[in-house]
Amino acid sequence: MHEKENMSRGLVAEASISVNASVERVWNALIDPEVIKQHMFGTSVVSDWKVGSQIVWNGEWQGRKYEDRGAILRLQKDQLIEYTHFSPISGKPDLRENHHKITIELVSHGKTTTIRLRQDNNETEEENEHSQKNWKKMLEELRKLLEK
Repeated sequence: MHEKENMSRGLVAEASISVNASVERVWNALIDPEVIKQHMFGTSVVSDWKVGSQIVWNGEWQGRKYEDRGAILRLQKDQLIEYTHFSPISGKPDLRENHHKITIELVSHGKTTTIRLRQDNNETEEENEHSQKNWKKMLEELRKLLEK
């Protein structure tokens, strides 16, 4: 059975937040490696942010070094970022069915921006809740950073 690329697979973790910052500032915070490091648990990100390009995350999580990877699927400046994500720490083989799809949507309300994030392909309720909790933490850190 083949699924369409835009259909979600497995359980979907969702998180959203409103930030007192322009959509342009939020967009920059989501693609600028120096800003990402400040709100995404110290992660270093390497990408040229073009559709089809690779994206690599490096860092340390709970005392373990990691190098996660994915590919940019869709980009619409100041509106949407969508990419795949695979983490070897999962212990699963690097196969397409083990990759998550992350979708981040931005909605401008003038001086505030709503960020909606979805991560698909979570296998269990526990994995889904864990992902949702981590994304909520990341969005809260992003909000704190942008509202300084």
